[in-house]
Amino acid sequence: MDSSGKAGLLFAVTVALWAGPGLSAGKIFTVGDSAGWTIGANSPNYSQWASSQTFHVGDTLLFLYNNLFHNVLEVKESDFNACKNSSAIKEYKTGRDSIIITSTGHHYYICGFPGHCQFGQKVDVLVVGSSAAPSSSPAGSSPPSPNAGDRLVGGCSVFLGGLIMAASCVLLGF
Repeated sequence: MDSSGKAGLLFAVTVALWAGPGLSAGKIFTVGDSAGWTIGANSPNYSQWASSQTFHVGDTLLFLYNNLFHNVLEVKESDFNACKNSSAIKEYKTGRDSIIITSTGHHYYICGFPGHCQFGQKVDVLVVGSSAAPSSSPAGSSPPSPNAGDRLVGGCSVFLGGLIMAASCVLLGF
């Protein structure tokens, strides 16, 4: 293999190994579990489903459905409560939609097909925080600065990236 081929391989290996663990840090939740995103006799109660889960920033919501009959609309709370589908924040329509949770608070999703939201095809996902964050601070202690964990993770990530790069160089004969 010539040096440009080795360099490309080195880059690809480094990126895959370095980024891989960070990309899979959160949990994947299939909305509605095995029933998926649907309505009818076998459809789940999405309110009960969501309230039985604990969602964190970095988790993924996986909506599985037949896209001939359903879609997923991210909406504001007022549109969620009114089952209003005309002013969606975002529309998903592949039938296999992965939505990575990027912020805390309520996230509202409905099916935009006529009548589906009214029949219960809607879910309010309450995101409580990062799965890496402690649940509470000990009494009398001050909370860490908002970016303290980011600095720690960033420093470890740079160190691991350098270590992977060095090992790859040795293995590829650079």
